[in-house]
Amino acid sequence: MIELRHLRTLVALKESGSLAGAAKKRFVTQSALSHQIKELETRINSSIFVRKSKPLSFTQEGTRLLNLAEEILPKVIETESDLKQGLSDEHNQLGVGIECHSCFRWLMPVMEEFRTRYPQANLDLSSRHLFDSLNALEMGDLDVVLTSDPVPGQSLAYQHLFDFEVKLVVANDHPLASEEFVTPQQLEKLTIISYPVPLARLDLYRHFLEPAGVEAGEQLSCDLTMMLLQRIACKDGIAALPTWSISESHGLNLTAVKLGPEGLKRPLFGAYKKDGTNAILAQKWLELVAIEGIAKQHKLN
Repeated sequence: MIELRHLRTLVALKESGSLAGAAKKRFVTQSALSHQIKELETRINSSIFVRKSKPLSFTQEGTRLLNLAEEILPKVIETESDLKQGLSDEHNQLGVGIECHSCFRWLMPVMEEFRTRYPQANLDLSSRHLFDSLNALEMGDLDVVLTSDPVPGQSLAYQHLFDFEVKLVVANDHPLASEEFVTPQQLEKLTIISYPVPLARLDLYRHFLEPAGVEAGEQLSCDLTMMLLQRIACKDGIAALPTWSISESHGLNLTAVKLGPEGLKRPLFGAYKKDGTNAILAQKWLELVAIEGIAKQHKLN
């Protein structure tokens, strides 16, 4: 029997274009995803996609199942929502933790839409648990967390929202501004300007410099995105920012450059407690975040 998890996997394969990407979206190992695909192929006695195709190409049978998934899954989500008997007063508090400083600005329309749809809900958007948000979620101090670094746990559920790109930002007359992309070695010991986040937690360091064994330079911090961008324009250093932050640089002489030939892509997940009293409210919030985030990525691309 074809199950919903199979259909969700097919959609993840289409969106990511690879097994590795789909595994990340479904928050499982690539091995587990491959086993699930083989299980489905055994049930339908046919291959789902063409092996070693780049980008991933679905077979005729796989395309039929994908069309089924894209038809059924939205109805499942809608039906689940309709079956809920509303939100009781005791479940209308939603504490949202954010591990990304630059998320606040583009989340404002989401907050407005959420409050319009659920006026009885009390939404509290906060970064006060910035370095310990997932632990705060497990302890009950938060109800939902937006994070790019999920930690597997029995009590937390993770929902993949969308992927975003992190780019290097430099002044227009910086030597790296003319590059199509940069390598880790080109950034060795350069001054890094960032939000007040430890170096070890920066995407630029964790996922670009450190894996290549490249030493980072001095780190300077700024609380506000516009101040950070202005310091880059003044050539105080370089930064790596999500593309939505770079869109705020209007009027500044800045250039965005890809990190590596393929670019540095990062996922955004929504985490909430599986048995939380307001898990329903958390899922409704995350649905709106995903819609806004995906739409914003399309505009930026």
